[in-house]
Amino acid sequence: MKNKSAVGLLVAVLITVVGCKTQKGKLEFVQPDSGKRIAYGEQVKLTLNFPNAAVDSVVYSIDGNVFETKRDTGSVVFDTKSYGLGDRSLSAKVYAAGKEDIAYSNVMVLPPNAQNFGFEVVNTFPHDDQSFTQGLQYQNGVMYESSGRYEKSQLKKVDLQTGKALQSVALDNKYFAEGMTIVDDKIVLLTWMENVAFIYNKENLKQVGSFGYGSSKEGWGLTYDGERMIKSDGTNRLYFLNAKTGAEESSIAVYDENGAVDQLNELEYIDGKVYANVYQQEVIVIIDPKTGAVEGRINLVGMYNENRKPVDNELNGIAYDHQAKRLFVTGKLWSKLFEIKLVAR
Repeated sequence: MKNKSAVGLLVAVLITVVGCKTQKGKLEFVQPDSGKRIAYGEQVKLTLNFPNAAVDSVVYSIDGNVFETKRDTGSVVFDTKSYGLGDRSLSAKVYAAGKEDIAYSNVMVLPPNAQNFGFEVVNTFPHDDQSFTQGLQYQNGVMYESSGRYEKSQLKKVDLQTGKALQSVALDNKYFAEGMTIVDDKIVLLTWMENVAFIYNKENLKQVGSFGYGSSKEGWGLTYDGERMIKSDGTNRLYFLNAKTGAEESSIAVYDENGAVDQLNELEYIDGKVYANVYQQEVIVIIDPKTGAVEGRINLVGMYNENRKPVDNELNGIAYDHQAKRLFVTGKLWSKLFEIKLVAR
């Protein structure tokens, strides 16, 4: 028994020694740990374990882009504000004695905790319970709304007080209407999977143009910030479109303190922020369109329970009265539209 114990102890020591030698001879990131969550704005130190102290150069890259080259084994620092939110791939290529080696790591850069809000219902208005609401916007006393579904899609002007359509236009049966927004004297309406948006005259709802999508193949939500249109496609990205041509010019990924916020749907631009429904959740997130950070989260659970079906009844529709500072919300096939006030939690 004693001999067996001694042999076992010797084997354990040998494994430990060999393991230490193996690790010592490996080029790898010591700091930060792979997959570590980093706060946006943090200065992150990159430290490597070098097999040899003598190096010719070390080339550090983030997402494949070189950001610093050193000729020693000292640490380097990168500013997360320069690279934005989300997964950041780190690499370090080492040149020494005519050879090269490379180490990899990654971090997740996330924003601070979002402010949580509840709600208070200020007013309740009738809403067409046959309207499969996809886009909603209020302007100069009129509610503009797009309603989806194949063979039933339409764009309409609605009287807020009665919920009745003042004017409407039907889409061809092969199109599924999605989000819409007003750009000057035009209305721009997305379609779901048909890869096309239609442009209408705001006064008479006659179609005056169209454009195709770019890399975002589906149409979900749409809003206008006064310079660009902002589009969602059901992912965690917002796309910025040229207001005149509809061409995609850039995009940004949206994250909260937990990670990517997927299924962004109907959008509204309010005081510099993008308010977005999250599909199949009773939640609206408030996004900084410059960084993609979710700064606020509105929990609307329990606001509408009247004769709700198990499917096709999602919260979807955000409109804002910029003059009177009123916030409106509704949903698909809801019989009511609500004016609400946010309550900080």
